[in-house]
Amino acid sequence: MKLTPLYSTKIGKAYEGDSEEVLRSLAGNGTKAKAQLIFTSPPFALNRKKKYGNLTGTEYIKWLKNFAPLFANLLKPDGSIVMELGNGWHQGQPTMSTLPIEALLAFKRAGKFHLCQEFVCFNPARLPSPAQWVNVDRCRVKDAFTRVWWLAKTPRPKADNRNILTAYSDSMMKLLERGTYNPGPRPSEFVIGETSFLKNNSGAIPPNVLAPSMAEVMAEITSAPCNVFALANTKSNDAYQEHCRKEGIAPHPARMPSRLVEFFVKFLTDKNDLVIDPFAGSNTTGAVSESLGRRWLAIEVNGGYLDASKARFSLQERLR
Repeated sequence: MKLTPLYSTKIGKAYEGDSEEVLRSLAGNGTKAKAQLIFTSPPFALNRKKKYGNLTGTEYIKWLKNFAPLFANLLKPDGSIVMELGNGWHQGQPTMSTLPIEALLAFKRAGKFHLCQEFVCFNPARLPSPAQWVNVDRCRVKDAFTRVWWLAKTPRPKADNRNILTAYSDSMMKLLERGTYNPGPRPSEFVIGETSFLKNNSGAIPPNVLAPSMAEVMAEITSAPCNVFALANTKSNDAYQEHCRKEGIAPHPARMPSRLVEFFVKFLTDKNDLVIDPFAGSNTTGAVSESLGRRWLAIEVNGGYLDASKARFSLQERLR
């Protein structure tokens, strides 16, 4: 298969076509074992068909599993895969499906990948769904998060949480200024040393957050990066949205939040590393990678979505 990008920049290329076919061609054209990060959000296993395409049931598991060897072939030995998978519900009843988890496990086994960590992407502005059980029968609360899975070929892929530090909270700044706190054993049986929290690391280290209330979750995720992301994704005045309105183009219905891409690109890659998104949609991954100085390759089967994604790149980037 001859690869000709729909458009490109100095450091990135966007291809229109079937992901499996394009990935195989990339591996045969010098991209084998070159990707530091494969970041993507494949079509979810939904009961209702979407315009961007999706499968259901065992067909979905088989479909996602088939990508495992392709991803493994393109990935560097210390590279990572980050994949967003939505929740699934059984049709006609208010119970959740394990299909997304089964698909992930099938993918993991087929590629012999290690599961490095699970993340949660929380969308506080998401519309109430599943509508029948949340709005009509009122027997469930709204499903407002997706899971983001980090996998790799090795237990220790390249990663550095110092690249995603944020400002310390006011209480931490006061503790550092004061130089004292209450050390000793905690009810959790951890023992806090007398100087454990006195070193200034130039920012908050991302924690694995478990909080007993949503208020505490929100407080935590606004003070430091962690494995719960509050991303509303309701912005309606960016260049992509304005372009779609101006040209009368329907925007992609499941756009990736740019902050989510930015977090993982900074966390798992360095400048000039290669980032691949096999299900690019409106190509948020390519745009964010470009802004951070990472090389990128995007693949999208819907030419309309991919053509509209040009609006994510400024004129200075000289799309070709």
